[in-house]
Amino acid sequence: MAIFSSSMAAMLLLGLLTANLDPTIAQIGVCYGMLGNNLPNAKEVINLYKSNNIKRMRLYDPNQQALQALRGSNIEVILGVPNDQLQNLANPSKAKSWVRSNVVAYWPRVRFRYIAVGNEVPPSSSLAQFVLPALVNVFNAVRSAGLESQIKVSIAIDMTLIGVSYPPSAGAFRGDVRWYLDPIIGHLAWARTALLANIYTYFSYSGNPRDISLPYALFTSPSPIVWDQGRGYQNLFDAMLDSLYSALEKAGQCGLEVVVSESGWPSAGGFGTSVDNAATYLSNLIKHVQKGTPKRPGKAIETYLFALFDENQKSGPELERHFGLFSPNKQPKYQLHFGGGRHWHIASKEYNATFPLQSDM
Repeated sequence: MAIFSSSMAAMLLLGLLTANLDPTIAQIGVCYGMLGNNLPNAKEVINLYKSNNIKRMRLYDPNQQALQALRGSNIEVILGVPNDQLQNLANPSKAKSWVRSNVVAYWPRVRFRYIAVGNEVPPSSSLAQFVLPALVNVFNAVRSAGLESQIKVSIAIDMTLIGVSYPPSAGAFRGDVRWYLDPIIGHLAWARTALLANIYTYFSYSGNPRDISLPYALFTSPSPIVWDQGRGYQNLFDAMLDSLYSALEKAGQCGLEVVVSESGWPSAGGFGTSVDNAATYLSNLIKHVQKGTPKRPGKAIETYLFALFDENQKSGPELERHFGLFSPNKQPKYQLHFGGGRHWHIASKEYNATFPLQSDM
């Protein structure tokens, strides 16, 4: 009986290892923002990731406390270069110093996966001119350190750069951003590095609820809403991502991969926001990204949920402060499953209420 049990255990372990190595399985990450005055310390945050089986993190700047806490955690990290550092890193020697201090000093005990050089930099801003030089300089610094095969260097864009998004096959970048974007995606293609993209169905839905239904935005439509060249689109997320793939193809980069570096739904503070809507979107997104899109079926989508906590010092509309998967006291707001047999439950009294899936809230 002992021999049988050992054999079964070995087979189970092999199956788990095989599953973890399967490229069709998307590992879900969570974005760790720090714009709050009531958030747990970095060590507590890393323990929260580990206890909930969250294996990837997006970190928006090289916060030293977070990097120290990440040592030996085995959590894979997207490390951000803040936008206000782009001009500085357009200088090659300063980029090399930044990489030495914030990446090489922690590698390999911190498992950097990507460096995101800037986040949603508007092509019309004064910072846009520095994005490509900073990107190239950070890439060269990583390569000089011998880490270019382990750590990829990219940028994160938002979907406002798309000029045509419907139907998805017609997706195209705005004409006025091509001067900015084409050299960047050309470099990424040459370096064999994915483009990072922040994709929010919430903002598309809330900005146009007449033409975009709530079920289409939440992955709950029972059948395709849009047909495009024989492909059926049952949810807005797929349509948005495929429009980006189409835009990349039209820009001459048909082989460029996309990592969804942010996606989420606010639980309060605006039109169509509720705990129930957010829970529905997030749980369905986690399941859906394993499947790919109609344009690229069967190819899992590396995706990062925004964000770990409600951040009470975020600027902008009230809803910006309600994207968290957890409240600041580390209580989970939703029932979500990240694998490993662990579920997050709506635990605090603050989140005991349920809300209808309505667009007229």
